[in-house]
Amino acid sequence: MSWTPLSYRIALLPLILAGPILRRTDPDAVTVWIVLKEASEVTLRVYSTENGKGEIVNDLLLEGSRTTVQLGKYLHVVAVTAKSVNGEYLQPGQIYAYNMDFACRNWYLAKALCSEASFNDVTISYFEHQLPTFAMPPDDLNFLRIVHGSCRKPHGGGRDALNILDNMILEYANQPTYRPHQLFFTGDQIYGDDVADALLWALTEAGDTLLGWQEKLPLKKDANDEQRYTYASDLKPGTRSEIARDYGGFTAMLINKPEKAKSHLFSLGEYLAMYLFVWSPILWPHELPHSKDAQKDGKEAKLWDKEALTVEAFARDLWKIRRSLANIPTYMICDDHDISDDWYLNREWCNRVLSKPLGRRTLQNGLLTYAIFQAWGNTPENFQNGQSGEKLLEAAQQWSLSAGNDDLVGSKIAKYLAIPEIDSETNLPKVTEDEDNFILNRDYADGTQCLEWYYKIESFKHETIVLDTRTWRGYAKGDDRTTEPPMLLSHTAFEKQIQNPLKECRNPNIEATIIIAPTNLISLAIIDSVQKWDLERGNVFGSDAGDSWNFHETAFSMLLAEMFKQRDRIVILSGDIHYGCAVRLSYWSNYHFGESKLDRNLPESSHVLAQLTSSAFKNAEWTTHFIHTKAKSIAPEKPQYWAGWNNTPQLIEIQVIQEKVRAIDVKLPPKKPVLRQIDYIRGSDEIAWEIFVKNRESLPDWRYCIEWIKRQKAQEIVWQNNQELAEDEKSKSWKDFISLLWRNRWLQEGDEVVGYSNFGVVTFQWPENNDNGKAVIQDLYWHPVWKPNSTVFSRYFVPLSFDEAPPPPRVFSE
Repeated sequence: MSWTPLSYRIALLPLILAGPILRRTDPDAVTVWIVLKEASEVTLRVYSTENGKGEIVNDLLLEGSRTTVQLGKYLHVVAVTAKSVNGEYLQPGQIYAYNMDFACRNWYLAKALCSEASFNDVTISYFEHQLPTFAMPPDDLNFLRIVHGSCRKPHGGGRDALNILDNMILEYANQPTYRPHQLFFTGDQIYGDDVADALLWALTEAGDTLLGWQEKLPLKKDANDEQRYTYASDLKPGTRSEIARDYGGFTAMLINKPEKAKSHLFSLGEYLAMYLFVWSPILWPHELPHSKDAQKDGKEAKLWDKEALTVEAFARDLWKIRRSLANIPTYMICDDHDISDDWYLNREWCNRVLSKPLGRRTLQNGLLTYAIFQAWGNTPENFQNGQSGEKLLEAAQQWSLSAGNDDLVGSKIAKYLAIPEIDSETNLPKVTEDEDNFILNRDYADGTQCLEWYYKIESFKHETIVLDTRTWRGYAKGDDRTTEPPMLLSHTAFEKQIQNPLKECRNPNIEATIIIAPTNLISLAIIDSVQKWDLERGNVFGSDAGDSWNFHETAFSMLLAEMFKQRDRIVILSGDIHYGCAVRLSYWSNYHFGESKLDRNLPESSHVLAQLTSSAFKNAEWTTHFIHTKAKSIAPEKPQYWAGWNNTPQLIEIQVIQEKVRAIDVKLPPKKPVLRQIDYIRGSDEIAWEIFVKNRESLPDWRYCIEWIKRQKAQEIVWQNNQELAEDEKSKSWKDFISLLWRNRWLQEGDEVVGYSNFGVVTFQWPENNDNGKAVIQDLYWHPVWKPNSTVFSRYFVPLSFDEAPPPPRVFSE
């Protein structure tokens, strides 16, 4: 069967092209996002269920209606919010059901999902009543179950771990305390820069069909200062790396990686179609285009067809992805690949991309799609009447009606998306001073208020603060410092995203604080070493150098201080790095970073943080496979002890060499704060050394210890309500001997990380009257190579008790 374009199939498809996806879910309001091929008023109704078990639908509790936003001829999007009809709120630990009706056809959800010509038996329910359901979080943290993960690339390595979530919900569909309660996508929901060639071919055609027009993409000005344009359909798959680099300024293909941007998304239609393809099976053709359709041969043909097979395998499980997303409250935040690799990594990237017409247009297309497909459901209140989100939706409709030719509307969209204007003198993006840094300017002369991507959720016993570490970065001042690692949150962003949300807690019953940080606080030592080496050589775009919090000492110190000023325990959920792990950070302070000096006789305060990382849903690599194994145990992550000072201390290194003692002053950089790893005494019988403080005034202001949590032995899951695929018969050929060795379970049971495609389930151990017994647990679910069609989970148990502080550095004068 050959590839069939969407334009030939669109009339035969169901009314609903994607969704429903259950989005923000509060006790007094529920939001559901959906995409239709026709304009319609959509009504959402939420019902109680008998005994809160989900099996029998009872009374109407919430209701709301909204009209779709027309983004194209066959593309109509809405996030509709239902609110209380009689003053009743949704209760903890109960399962609720919802239905939708569509005024354009006078249909309910079940009928709108199906089409007699193509999809005649679609279900997104786990019950006989055929309605989607969801469980509200409990009012006891011991029963809370949070799912999180990141990085889902259709042609990435490994099976899509997100499909395991459907099995999990099915298993516990009628058990509100065991069913997952919230799902957090922590970044890279799509890969805008790294797309399989065959998939891009389908996306370009689908995007143009859905919109009903082709976008003119600006390239560069010709000799007569006239802007040259092209269509996405003229920029063939597999040929876009140089265009992305030269005309867009993008960096994904730099440092000898041309294949990473060979099919970069550019047009609005391509970004829109990408989301529809990764969240729904409806638009997919029976087969993707073959290499012969694109007139490819040789190595290019082999790569094309190899990628196509991987992507088609990804598509086969999309019905499970769609069903699970309809049945669990889902929250999202952007990271770089949602737009392009290295997005806003440093000021150099901003200057490269934002100064080029194609770079700006691509960024705007990606961000506009993110706003409508992801952010709308996170913060539906920002898209209500009179708010910036609603104004953006109106502008998006006008932009589409003009076929992308209304420059005035295009500039309005850029402002709502916080894209900085260009300085006419420098032809670089405008920046604003933010204390000792620059931030991208979002203060517009006409007073336009841009959208914000960060947000907060307060549930019955836990709060979740979701950080935007992409668009609020603080960049170093100076033309010679454009590639320096940024503050992932600028000074202003710290106030907006951390200080204020922690202070403004409306629920006095909150017991646990979770912070979603798309980029990690702490990474493997080998990754830090590679990135530091790249920084020294100036290859900042080769390994995301500077994207980890610990690369900027001021920002890292501020982050710890601002969290621990107001909370004793913090749980960080992160992704990005294509492996899963757990790290514990114990923290002690006399006074925090930035505080004025207090009486040193006050006892140190103790705090604890757990960083739980889950990555990638689907993008495992040979490097992550390797560190997954016992081989990594040869070089385990060692505990690290750090000390911090607000002012430069006086430190002395004492060396003992063959019974001779030398005291050497330690030279420290003039910058503040000062962070230094404290190793206490090191060396051998022949030579030993230790760092002392010169006097008591130089004792640290704060200290912390970093420990990597051991991964427990994998446990296989046997789903009672779902049959795993049968195992393939193993070949007996001697050629498979090495493969058999690699699949050996003992070798694969490493100590620290899960390097195969995975997602995390976070639970709590929370005894009522025993602070020392409190803990957070992360179970990472993955498919093991020794039994590929089974599912296992690896557990990380992280105590949240307060440790006794280790001895401070010794005082030389004593």
